[in-house]
This record gives sequence, structure tokens and C-alpha cells, in this order.
Amino acid sequence: MSNIECCKSALFALLLCAIAASVVSDELQVGFYHATCPIAESTVFEVVERAWSSFPGTAAGLIRMHFHDCFVRGCDASVLIDSNPKLGIVAEKDSPANNPSLVGFDVIDIAKAELETICPKMVSCADILAFAARDSASPLGVPLSLKDYAVPAGRKDGRISLASEVHANVPSPTFNVEQLTHSFSAKGLSQEDMVILSGAHTIGVSHCSSFTNRLYNFNTTVETDPSLDPNYANFVLKARCPKEDSRNYQTTVPMESKTPLILDNLYYDEVKAHRGLFTSDAALLTDPNTLNIVNQNSGLEFIAWLQKFTAAMVKMGNIGVLTGSQGEIRVNCRHTNN
Repeated sequence: MSNIECCKSALFALLLCAIAASVVSDELQVGFYHATCPIAESTVFEVVERAWSSFPGTAAGLIRMHFHDCFVRGCDASVLIDSNPKLGIVAEKDSPANNPSLVGFDVIDIAKAELETICPKMVSCADILAFAARDSASPLGVPLSLKDYAVPAGRKDGRISLASEVHANVPSPTFNVEQLTHSFSAKGLSQEDMVILSGAHTIGVSHCSSFTNRLYNFNTTVETDPSLDPNYANFVLKARCPKEDSRNYQTTVPMESKTPLILDNLYYDEVKAHRGLFTSDAALLTDPNTLNIVNQNSGLEFIAWLQKFTAAMVKMGNIGVLTGSQGEIRVNCRHTNN
């Protein structure tokens, strides 16, 4: 690595640490496990790095999992709990919004198992998921390390997980800008947070069923959503998701086709070019304020945008956290302790 590259890396790390530190919750602490389990964060990072090396899609999966967890009952790892057929309980992970699209549960399982061997009953599943989402970010194709931005910890794990609560809390890809704004506002997040976090759509894939409402039978007047770039709709999306197979839950399409494995702000250029995959992506252009935020983020240098993204991720990670005597520290992330 050249001296210039080293300087850039050092500046990058310092800037991100500063941004993250500025939004730490009073209830959570950076370095929470420094005394009780000093290798907690590095252990999670190593597990995520191994998983990412084998399957780069892990990055988008874990970031999305953290988002879906935080929007239902707060960031309490309730999304990790398995359903209990004997008790008739269908958990969050088995709601239509999460199954089969959420991936990465095995990564959390492995990290938890390793930490239970090293520091039994010390590190919560909620914190593991927050660390894993951080370590899954992949700028320039290289996973971020724990040194790149600080994630406050001290979350406890929730004991309740209900699929019935997901629909009312997790924003749908079919939402318009008013619905999106209301959904994020209900969690204490601003429109700017909303647009910045939407930038995570620059990585990962989506099943056809999440966006074919824009391709076929859009309304009684037109078949295809006129806000979509016609070439993108006809020669990319329809080619991948033909009408007769539009509800296929196996076929996937990159959410941003140019750099689908790199976390960057190219997403905003694609949205402006009417190549945002979801209705919710296109909706960002329909409101003057969100359009302005899209334009701002599109014009930022990569590191400047990443500062905003990491700060928004840390802010999201503070939603509805359980701390102190609240909740528990699960021994197995898939099951409550009792």
C-alpha cells in the first residue's frame, strides 16, 4: 500500500469514528465489552469476514437483517428468534417480509457460538447483530473492520417475536414517500436518515415478487410504471422476471446493477436515472425535500457519503434498545432462555 493510500485509510477511519461517536446513545457505550469480553467485536468481525469471503451477499443480508430487527420492537434481536409451531407462535423471521429474503442467520449463530465458548452469557445477540451489520459493509469490495467506525453496545435481547408485528412496522418496497416518512418518523428517524439508509439498496439482490407490481398490470391505463426507465424495465427487469414467472420467490435481481457488491453512493445516481428498483426508491423523487437529499448524496465524495451512512446506521441501532435489567442475554440467539 502506498503512503497516500495509508493516509487515506487513516483519515477514513478517524472520520468515521468521530461521526459515530457523536451519536452514541446515553444508554449504550462504545467499547462496552472492553472489560468483560475484550475480543467480542474482533470475533464477530472474523466470523463475518469468513462468511463474506465465501458469499459476498452476506453483507447486504446482515445490514438488512439489522434494519428489520430494529424496526420491530427495537434493536433487540427478536428477528433471530425461531418460530414455535408447538405453541402456535410464528416469529418475525417467518413473516412474508422476511422469509425467504432475509439471509445471514447462520453467520450470527456461528459468532454467538464462538463467543459463548470464550465469554459465556456476556455478549447479547442484539449487539452481535449490530456489530455484524457494521462489519458487513463493503466499500471498494473490502469489508469494514471494527476500527472503521465505532458501534455503541450494551443492548439486551428481547423475549418476544411475532410475525404479525412485522407488516405494521417494516417499510414496504411499495410505499410512497408519505408512508415512508411516517414509518421512519415513528422510529425517531428523519427524512434525511431515511434517504441515507435507503442507500443500502446499492448492494444486495431482491426477489422478483418485490417489484413486479411495477412491471405488469401497473394500473388500468398502463402496464408498466411510467416512472421506470423503459430500457431498464423492458430489457433488464422483464427479461429476468417474465410475467408468467413474476411471483417467483427464487429468481433475484441486483438492487443496483452497476456495483451490486460495493457499498457506495451510486444508488442515488441510479434513482435519479429512474432505475431505482422499488416503488419506495422512485418515491424519493416525488417530494421536493427527499429529492434534494437524493441530489446532495449523489454529489458527495464517497467518504463524505459513508460518514453520513455510518452515522445513520448507528442512530438506527439505538431504536428501542433494551438495557440494564431489561431483556436478557440469550445463550442461543434462536431461542429465549426460558
